[in-house]
Amino acid sequence: MKRGILITLLSAIAGGLTAYAVVNSMSSDNMSVIQTSQDGAMFRTVNLSQDNWPDFTYAAESAVDAVVYVKVTSTQTMQQAPSSIFDYFFGFPQGGAPQQRERVGSGSGVIIREDGYIVTNNHVIDGATKIEVTLNNNQTYPATLVGTDPATDVALLKVEATGLPIIPFGDSDKLRLGEWVIAIGSPYDLRSTITAGIVSAKGRSMPNYSGEFKIESFIQTDAAVNPGNSGGALVDKAGNLVGINTAIYSQTGSYAGYSFAVPVNIVKKIAYDLMDFGSVKRAVLGIKMGPIDDKIAEELKLSSRNGVYISEVSESSAADEAGIKVGDILLAIDSTKVNTTPSVQEAVSRYSPGDKATVTVLRDGKEKKMEVTFKGTAQENGTLTNDGSVAFYGSSIKEADEQTLQKYGLKNGVEIVELGPGKLMEAGATEGFIILYVNDHPVKTPQDVIDIVKKSKRTVFIEGVTPSGRTGYFGFGV
Repeated sequence: MKRGILITLLSAIAGGLTAYAVVNSMSSDNMSVIQTSQDGAMFRTVNLSQDNWPDFTYAAESAVDAVVYVKVTSTQTMQQAPSSIFDYFFGFPQGGAPQQRERVGSGSGVIIREDGYIVTNNHVIDGATKIEVTLNNNQTYPATLVGTDPATDVALLKVEATGLPIIPFGDSDKLRLGEWVIAIGSPYDLRSTITAGIVSAKGRSMPNYSGEFKIESFIQTDAAVNPGNSGGALVDKAGNLVGINTAIYSQTGSYAGYSFAVPVNIVKKIAYDLMDFGSVKRAVLGIKMGPIDDKIAEELKLSSRNGVYISEVSESSAADEAGIKVGDILLAIDSTKVNTTPSVQEAVSRYSPGDKATVTVLRDGKEKKMEVTFKGTAQENGTLTNDGSVAFYGSSIKEADEQTLQKYGLKNGVEIVELGPGKLMEAGATEGFIILYVNDHPVKTPQDVIDIVKKSKRTVFIEGVTPSGRTGYFGFGV
């Protein structure tokens, strides 16, 4: 009898100690994993504390005030139908006189600095003639465009205000598959809408049918995102910004279960470059790469499919100067492991020209570490870019189209379509400037500009028309 009581007492004490250990583990780690066996099979039981259940109240309430509504006005030229038969014979063979019409669109944005800097998508503000930003408290401000980066679909706006609410930057690298996130934006003009989902995948890219240079390594979630959410915030449970909602995958144009966000680690680099330089200083490694298929794995006798296969190394590129060779398997850039082309693009996009990194490659079955110094994207004068413009001292120039020439009453001219770091920016040029003369010689095409500059021995003097329609001048040394 006494022995039975003793056994019962010891069992109770053991049970109490076990319960205490479980509770203590849960309170310190917020989660305990208990493995038990039954009939030879192992079972894992995960006990979650209350903190691990999806409660988004803090994240939503702390972040919603920093997500803004972006109203965009653009001007479209509409061709009217001919009003009479005379239109066919007196100047309007293709229709009536063109008319200017305003088009209003909307999207979302995220305040990242208290002094009025706001991140949104490039496609939200593309072509805008007027941008307005409305805060969650209904305060409206006119916004100016600081700069854009079409390659990542990121744009930066500025409003003249101080003390604005912000969302702190998180770390998109630390996001885990299955982690809860919330999306905040203004779908269908329903302002400050909050939806929730999980991280479905990382490092996603989409088909690129336009041929434009793009950097895509999206966070995929199943949080409901619809037209108007673009430029809004993707926020983790702690209320940190982990992405900018950008796109949905749908055959109807509305949410169908898949949405995509630009990782905040990319957004942060782009935003600060636009603040500091007015354009993105993009690092380039100088390789062509692809996934490791069966043929490559067999030829190189690889034991795993980790990394990406380097199929080409550009001459005098950062990779070439570091000693990287065709046939190497790129495994990591600094501490970031890479297994896909988008993951390499994402890793490189965080660096600036001149930055150094340690690159790990697999060669002849052995890992090798090399120090690489990234180079920039500046192209030689006269290089044709993807959009048909021509590189010119860090900027891009293009023959002015007929509509632009008519606007200023000109017959010919070369337009500065993109201003980047270089001699033109330093000389005070602006995007939209129409170049008419270079060193007193009239120009009609970008090649005219390039040819005259090549003959210049010391200085280049450019005359033309500013975007406001006034005569402008600037010069620089060569």
